[in-house]
Amino acid sequence: MAALLWLLIPLFAAIGAAIYAGIAARAGKRKSGGDVAELAGYARFREAMERQPSDSDAAA
Repeated sequence: MAALLWLLIPLFAAIGAAIYAGIAARAGKRKSGGDVAELAGYARFREAMERQPSDSDAAA
């Protein structure tokens, strides 16, 4: 009987993980913009890194 009780621990963990995954997936769908906004931000970052520093950008 004690062995059956130990088997309940992974069972409850799997049920909890499934519930958490469902909530996380639903919350991920609610984000507006998503990948499009992140890719635009990354493109701006790359452009800024590729620019040559001007004399006014140099730290004194």
